[in-house]
Amino acid sequence: MTRPCFRSLARPIALTLSCALLGTAAPAQQAPHAAADSFPRPDRPVSRIVAPRWIAEDRRDANGEAEQVMRALRIGAGSRVADIGAGEGYYVKRLAERVGPSGLVFAEDIEPRYLALLRERVDQSAWSNVRVIEGSAGDPAIPPASIDVALMIHMYHEITEPFALLHRLAPAFRAGGRLAVLDQDGPTDQHGTPPRLLLCELGAIGYTRLRRERMSDGAYLIVFRAPDERTRTKSAAEVRARVAAASCRG
Repeated sequence: MTRPCFRSLARPIALTLSCALLGTAAPAQQAPHAAADSFPRPDRPVSRIVAPRWIAEDRRDANGEAEQVMRALRIGAGSRVADIGAGEGYYVKRLAERVGPSGLVFAEDIEPRYLALLRERVDQSAWSNVRVIEGSAGDPAIPPASIDVALMIHMYHEITEPFALLHRLAPAFRAGGRLAVLDQDGPTDQHGTPPRLLLCELGAIGYTRLRRERMSDGAYLIVFRAPDERTRTKSAAEVRARVAAASCRG
């Protein structure tokens, strides 16, 4: 019910405006609804995004990094892959060549300058099987049921809203979809992620570990099966409950 307002000569005209606002203000009950739509933040530090690449591309090739990752994930002709946090496109180039014209690569990032680098590289290379995607900290914006594999290469520790992102990424996988995370075993504020913490955070959102490999430079690759429609989280409230129960701490 609208509250009555009375104008008084002893008060400034601003009161008249505030009284009018009272008559049209949203009910107080809506504030909790906004909170109900919020996702939890990780109970750990997050590294800053500092560069569009991990190390020089020729060094990564010398280590056989991309080849080992793509082989472990059985990425081949016709595969549909999302590179989350693609930077300037080290993996995008190699994925585009690997999946061929019958496959598709989603090159996702949130940094405007990295997206500009990606678009320029895609245009110059004429990769018709690459789509550049502008995501956000909590949403990779990958279309539903569009990918077989998602990669997070040396960037999980930089995600400020991992639970929201993982929740919104899950519907993008086709049946049997997998998520691969490559990172260093180190503190999250020093550009690493302890494997036990990674398993806890992804497990809370329904991602299940399939395998782990050691990379030649000492980093690790952990492959997860993405949750299917039956097991994936359905709301922010469910995510909050699962994360609270998992009690993941860095």
